[in-house]
Amino acid sequence: MTGSSGFGLDHLPYGVFSVDGGPRRVGVRHEDSAGDWVVDLYAATSRPEFDSSSLNAFLALGPEVWRQTRDEVRRVAESGDHRVALADAVLHLPVEVADYVDFYASLDHATNVGKMFRPDGDALTPNWRHLPIGYHGRAGTVVVSGTPVVRPSGQRVSTGSTTGGPPTPTFGPSRRLDIEAELGFVVGTPSPLGRPVPVTGLADHVFGVTGLNDWSARDIQAWEYVPLGPFLGKSFATSISPWVTPLAALEAAWVDLPDQDPEPLPYLGPGATKGLDIEVEIELNGEVVSRPPYRTMYWSPAQMLAHLTVNGASLRTGDVFASGTISGPEPGQRGSFLELSWGGAHPFMAGGQERSFLEDGDSVVLRYSAPSASGGRLTLGEVSGRILPATSG
Repeated sequence: MTGSSGFGLDHLPYGVFSVDGGPRRVGVRHEDSAGDWVVDLYAATSRPEFDSSSLNAFLALGPEVWRQTRDEVRRVAESGDHRVALADAVLHLPVEVADYVDFYASLDHATNVGKMFRPDGDALTPNWRHLPIGYHGRAGTVVVSGTPVVRPSGQRVSTGSTTGGPPTPTFGPSRRLDIEAELGFVVGTPSPLGRPVPVTGLADHVFGVTGLNDWSARDIQAWEYVPLGPFLGKSFATSISPWVTPLAALEAAWVDLPDQDPEPLPYLGPGATKGLDIEVEIELNGEVVSRPPYRTMYWSPAQMLAHLTVNGASLRTGDVFASGTISGPEPGQRGSFLELSWGGAHPFMAGGQERSFLEDGDSVVLRYSAPSASGGRLTLGEVSGRILPATSG
């Protein structure tokens, strides 16, 4: 991705770091002509919420404190004080994840998957254009970028007997391990049980965004997901960036949504919410294989949040909700290997080889960028992971 460093004073994403086995503290990333740095916010401010192993205590303070702190942090970063070289810092999971919800907000992704799995029927289920579909994931397996991903094992569907009997499962390591390039939204301010958050409440509750890879075992998922949806095919690992970009840094990135037809119900704010112009790159073993655009997503962040809480479900500090796979309308904009290889039927090229699903030893990096208020581009924190062989026993 082109442009400036992407970590200037117009960005200042938050994370958690340590140095030489010392205590974990909250910092912000800032790059200038002298280098790439982590600004130690506890050393700079002595505020107790920054002497912490997660962002949660800071996030819980709410949007007015977030705004004031951003101004303060900018002054500290400009001064060049209380910083350590990024190369000397160990980066950790930035939030203690409370609940994790994953949506299915891309029309292009949902259409592609529907065409693959329902070739003789409608690509979209009847409810898809009426509500942001999602599932509840496993917060305890959300890991920071760079954490290796062990290939999961589970029940995989077979084709059944040679006499036309019903499908039967076998057990073993997933043979169709995949990625999903997504954007995660990090909740700061909680909400009370029984009180929905309106579409106008996004900035009141969501602190910022982070890159996210929803690793997926497609063969395990295909056998288990009917009738209750994803379970073990998704819950083994979800990777997020160590850096959380504040919504305040994305003011120049908001764009109109694609047309929503039919018009959503009033609680989803038809015509009143925005999407984000964020570009994504998917890199497999050092080679870019796709560039999905987040701006084409059908459902907005505010609509996902409103639907998540419309039944009265409460928000907790540290909640993460994700966009679902980011895919665009062109073949080179697909956000999963399932789509890039069309279910394995049409492999894509990477490293001079035909590829479909992930092999042991593969490394995947997701990179993100967005326009900034200064006219350049922000570089959001990347998300990486390497596949390790399945464990026995």
